[in-house]
Amino acid sequence: MNEPLWIDTGYPRDQFPEAQGSLRCDVCIIGGGIGGIAAAEQLAKAGKDVIVLEKDRILGSTTSHSTGKVTAQHDIIYSKLIKQFDLETARTYYQANERAVRRAREIARDDEARPLDSILYARTPLGTENLRKEWEAYKQIGIQGAFVNETELPFTVESALSMHDELQIHPLRFGQRLARMAADAGARIYEDSAVRKMNFKKRFVELENGGDVTFSELIICTHYPLVGFQNLNIMKLQVNRSYVVAAKAATELKNQYLGVDADSLSIRTAGIDGQAYLMVSGSNHLAGMKEETGENYGELSEHMRKHFGVTDVSHRWSAQDPKTPDYIPYVGRLTEDLPHIYVSTGFRKWGLSGSLAGSEVLRDLIVGRPNEAIQMYSPGRTGFGAKLLQAVKINGLVTGELATGYTVRLDTPTCTHMGCKTRWNEGDRTWDCPCHGSRFREDGSVLEGPATKPLKL
Repeated sequence: MNEPLWIDTGYPRDQFPEAQGSLRCDVCIIGGGIGGIAAAEQLAKAGKDVIVLEKDRILGSTTSHSTGKVTAQHDIIYSKLIKQFDLETARTYYQANERAVRRAREIARDDEARPLDSILYARTPLGTENLRKEWEAYKQIGIQGAFVNETELPFTVESALSMHDELQIHPLRFGQRLARMAADAGARIYEDSAVRKMNFKKRFVELENGGDVTFSELIICTHYPLVGFQNLNIMKLQVNRSYVVAAKAATELKNQYLGVDADSLSIRTAGIDGQAYLMVSGSNHLAGMKEETGENYGELSEHMRKHFGVTDVSHRWSAQDPKTPDYIPYVGRLTEDLPHIYVSTGFRKWGLSGSLAGSEVLRDLIVGRPNEAIQMYSPGRTGFGAKLLQAVKINGLVTGELATGYTVRLDTPTCTHMGCKTRWNEGDRTWDCPCHGSRFREDGSVLEGPATKPLKL
């Protein structure tokens, strides 16, 4: 399987123990990505006794497979939020994520982060029209930026929209620093501690190794919720997969970029220990819907060669991201009937700033502080039309995959989550499930949930 640049260049890893025996805590967090670690740091600083449970190594999955952008510029989003909700919702979303950018700048050292502008670019008239609408939204909200018709990119663009003074990070190094801050504040972090069972009423989780953790509050910070809880609306999370290639470069770009057209690409550079790297990402599709994913890496490598003259790809990796129907993540109480159970998911490829923003929401919910973003992020928020449409679409996909999977791909392993047939991903050498995005290593072990049990090969 392919190795991300970040894992290859992270700090020496701290060793966290395996959870054993019977443990107790105020807050148990399942998932040791940036979302779980950030929530642990915030809650431990607020005086809570916190335990983090990670089934593998912390920060090794989604966090280390990201592009490392920490920004409130989440593609074209603010004009959509104003149209779908209102101006105040769009402003609240921006302020929550911009606070996350500022917090990241305060935490990070120079070898972990670099301030710069985030820029959206368009190469078509339709893209330019959409950027103009987004620029109008920026002005209504009060976002500092600029609408221009040229960039430093080595190809022609029709227009571009900048958001000033954002951030890019080395996500693993940054996460390692945040984990140390969480531990120093008293959080107990455990690795190789997979959860086997959760009992919401009795408030404890059982571990695969036979241990257990009793909690007062539980936060599920896994990339995709572990199981299909009742009322979670699990079918309303669409899972998309994207690809990244990286290569050594002579210089760094001044800013970081994202295209807004149908074939849009994300472009940034990273300076790591004196060496510049160029990163190009994109080539998106629904998770588990493609077998020959080597083609996706090839497309990105060709773009790098054609426009930047770089041919020696040193790293390549892929990531998948859940997306909610209304663009806003689910962060908060699972349901009003289970006020002590929380989820954090659906960040739509913007999980670094989103997780940092979400950690403040989770902290304030649990300690009882006011936060204007709580209602906006609530998993129980209303908004019938878009959600119903998305639910019908994805329910249809699951039904189709259950049927065709058993009639066309009889020789492929069955996903241990809900019985869909997996597809072999040749580019990453993984088994991918097209129904809910579970991924398994070549030997059948779980790489990403919601599945928790290995494949039977």
